[in-house]
Amino acid sequence: MFGRDKQAPQPKQTYTGAATNTGNAYTASQAPSSNGKIETVIGANCRLSGSLVSDGGVRVEGVFEGQIQTTGNLIIAETAKVYAEVQAQNVVISGALKGNINANRVEITETGKHWGDMVVNSLLLNEGAYHRGQTNMNGDVEPPMIEAPKYTSRALTAGEVVNP
Repeated sequence: MFGRDKQAPQPKQTYTGAATNTGNAYTASQAPSSNGKIETVIGANCRLSGSLVSDGGVRVEGVFEGQIQTTGNLIIAETAKVYAEVQAQNVVISGALKGNINANRVEITETGKHWGDMVVNSLLLNEGAYHRGQTNMNGDVEPPMIEAPKYTSRALTAGEVVNP
Protein backbone atom coordinates (compact mmCIF):
# COMPACT_ATOMS: atom_id res chain seq x y z
CA MET A 1 0.00 0.00 0.00
CA PHE A 2 1.21 3.51 -0.82
CA GLY A 3 4.19 2.16 -2.78
CA ARG A 4 5.97 0.42 0.10
CA ASP A 5 6.26 -2.81 -1.86
CA LYS A 6 7.81 -1.16 -4.91
CA GLN A 7 11.53 -1.56 -5.32
CA ALA A 8 13.64 1.52 -5.86
CA PRO A 9 14.95 1.82 -9.42
CA GLN A 10 18.37 0.26 -9.78
CA PRO A 11 21.20 2.42 -11.11
CA LYS A 12 22.29 1.67 -14.65
CA GLN A 13 25.08 -0.90 -14.60
CA THR A 14 28.09 -0.55 -16.88
CA TYR A 15 30.38 -3.31 -18.00
CA THR A 16 33.89 -3.09 -16.57
CA GLY A 17 35.03 -6.65 -17.21
CA ALA A 18 38.63 -7.82 -16.99
CA ALA A 19 40.86 -7.36 -19.99
CA THR A 20 41.39 -11.10 -20.34
CA ASN A 21 39.89 -14.32 -19.10
CA THR A 22 43.31 -15.60 -18.06
CA GLY A 23 43.37 -14.01 -14.64
CA ASN A 24 44.91 -10.70 -15.64
CA ALA A 25 44.00 -8.23 -12.92
CA TYR A 26 44.03 -5.23 -15.25
CA THR A 27 40.49 -4.01 -15.86
CA ALA A 28 39.14 -1.19 -17.92
CA SER A 29 37.98 0.62 -14.79
CA GLN A 30 41.58 0.70 -13.52
CA ALA A 31 42.98 2.15 -16.73
CA PRO A 32 44.25 5.70 -16.35
CA SER A 33 41.81 7.62 -18.55
CA SER A 34 39.09 10.16 -18.14
CA ASN A 35 36.38 7.51 -18.50
CA GLY A 36 37.30 3.91 -17.64
CA LYS A 37 33.83 2.52 -18.40
CA ILE A 38 33.26 0.24 -21.37
CA GLU A 39 30.46 1.84 -23.36
CA THR A 40 30.75 -0.05 -26.65
CA VAL A 41 31.04 -3.83 -27.01
CA ILE A 42 31.43 -5.64 -30.31
CA GLY A 43 30.28 -9.14 -29.42
CA ALA A 44 32.00 -12.43 -30.18
CA ASN A 45 29.43 -13.33 -32.87
CA CYS A 46 29.68 -9.94 -34.58
CA ARG A 47 31.65 -8.97 -37.70
CA LEU A 48 31.89 -5.24 -38.28
CA SER A 49 33.76 -3.11 -40.79
CA GLY A 50 34.07 0.65 -41.07
CA SER A 51 35.15 3.51 -38.88
CA LEU A 52 34.43 3.48 -35.15
CA VAL A 53 34.71 6.78 -33.26
CA SER A 54 33.98 6.87 -29.53
CA ASP A 55 34.46 9.10 -26.51
CA GLY A 56 34.25 6.11 -24.17
CA GLY A 57 35.78 2.70 -23.75
CA VAL A 58 35.50 0.05 -26.47
CA ARG A 59 35.74 -3.73 -26.11
CA VAL A 60 36.07 -5.94 -29.19
CA GLU A 61 35.29 -9.64 -28.86
CA GLY A 62 34.43 -10.38 -32.50
CA VAL A 63 35.93 -9.33 -35.84
CA PHE A 64 36.48 -5.69 -36.77
CA GLU A 65 37.99 -4.19 -39.94
CA GLY A 66 38.64 -0.50 -40.51
CA GLN A 67 39.61 2.30 -38.12
CA ILE A 68 39.12 2.68 -34.38
CA GLN A 69 39.46 6.08 -32.75
CA THR A 70 38.56 6.50 -29.09
CA THR A 71 39.50 8.92 -26.34
CA GLY A 72 38.97 6.07 -23.86
CA ASN A 73 40.36 2.57 -23.60
CA LEU A 74 40.36 -0.15 -26.24
CA ILE A 75 40.27 -3.76 -25.07
CA ILE A 76 40.75 -6.52 -27.62
CA ALA A 77 39.53 -9.77 -26.10
CA GLU A 78 41.07 -13.22 -26.67
CA THR A 79 38.40 -14.12 -29.21
CA ALA A 80 38.84 -10.90 -31.23
CA LYS A 81 40.46 -10.42 -34.62
CA VAL A 82 41.01 -6.77 -35.47
CA TYR A 83 42.38 -5.40 -38.75
CA ALA A 84 42.48 -1.66 -38.05
CA GLU A 85 44.41 1.54 -37.58
CA VAL A 86 43.99 2.31 -33.88
CA GLN A 87 44.11 5.58 -31.98
CA ALA A 88 43.21 5.29 -28.29
CA GLN A 89 44.21 6.38 -24.82
CA ASN A 90 45.10 2.87 -23.61
CA VAL A 91 45.07 -0.42 -25.52
CA VAL A 92 45.02 -3.94 -24.07
CA ILE A 93 45.53 -6.73 -26.62
CA SER A 94 44.57 -10.26 -25.65
CA GLY A 95 43.47 -11.36 -29.13
CA ALA A 96 44.95 -10.50 -32.54
CA LEU A 97 45.46 -7.01 -33.98
CA LYS A 98 46.93 -6.24 -37.38
CA GLY A 99 47.46 -2.52 -37.87
CA ASN A 100 49.28 0.49 -36.51
CA ILE A 101 48.63 1.83 -33.02
CA ASN A 102 48.93 5.37 -31.67
CA ALA A 103 48.25 5.34 -27.93
CA ASN A 104 49.40 6.51 -24.54
CA ARG A 105 49.80 2.97 -23.16
CA VAL A 106 49.76 -0.43 -24.84
CA GLU A 107 49.68 -3.77 -23.05
CA ILE A 108 49.98 -7.05 -24.93
CA THR A 109 48.98 -9.95 -22.72
CA GLU A 110 50.33 -13.49 -22.86
CA THR A 111 47.68 -14.45 -25.46
CA GLY A 112 47.92 -11.20 -27.44
CA LYS A 113 49.41 -10.83 -30.91
CA HIS A 114 50.15 -7.61 -32.79
CA TRP A 115 51.47 -7.02 -36.31
CA GLY A 116 52.19 -3.39 -37.07
CA ASP A 117 53.96 -0.29 -35.87
CA MET A 118 53.15 1.61 -32.71
CA VAL A 119 53.77 5.03 -31.24
CA VAL A 120 53.37 4.93 -27.45
CA ASN A 121 54.41 6.52 -24.19
CA SER A 122 54.37 3.23 -22.28
CA LEU A 123 54.59 -0.38 -23.47
CA LEU A 124 54.03 -3.57 -21.49
CA LEU A 125 54.68 -6.98 -23.05
CA ASN A 126 53.71 -9.93 -20.89
CA GLU A 127 55.57 -13.21 -21.17
CA GLY A 128 54.28 -15.01 -24.26
CA ALA A 129 53.10 -11.81 -25.97
CA TYR A 130 53.84 -11.36 -29.68
CA HIS A 131 54.69 -8.05 -31.38
CA ARG A 132 56.11 -7.65 -34.86
CA GLY A 133 56.77 -4.12 -36.04
CA GLN A 134 58.51 -0.93 -35.07
CA THR A 135 57.93 0.75 -31.74
CA ASN A 136 58.53 4.45 -31.21
CA MET A 137 58.30 5.79 -27.69
CA ASN A 138 57.44 9.44 -27.19
CA GLY A 139 59.52 11.64 -24.96
CA ASP A 140 62.87 13.35 -25.08
CA VAL A 141 64.82 11.16 -22.69
CA GLU A 142 68.54 11.57 -23.23
CA PRO A 143 70.74 8.49 -22.90
CA PRO A 144 73.27 8.62 -20.05
CA MET A 145 76.79 9.79 -20.86
CA ILE A 146 79.29 6.97 -20.52
CA GLU A 147 82.86 7.91 -19.74
CA ALA A 148 85.74 6.04 -21.29
CA PRO A 149 87.59 3.75 -18.84
CA LYS A 150 90.81 5.15 -17.40
CA TYR A 151 93.92 3.07 -18.10
CA THR A 152 97.42 3.42 -16.76
CA SER A 153 99.96 4.80 -19.19
CA ARG A 154 102.48 1.97 -18.87
CA ALA A 155 102.01 -1.55 -20.17
CA LEU A 156 101.57 -4.36 -17.67
CA THR A 157 103.82 -7.38 -17.68
CA ALA A 158 102.53 -10.93 -17.47
CA GLY A 159 101.30 -11.80 -13.99
CA GLU A 160 101.36 -8.18 -12.73
CA VAL A 161 98.31 -7.06 -10.77
CA VAL A 162 97.03 -3.49 -10.79
CA ASN A 163 96.00 -1.99 -7.46
CA PRO A 164 93.09 0.43 -7.79
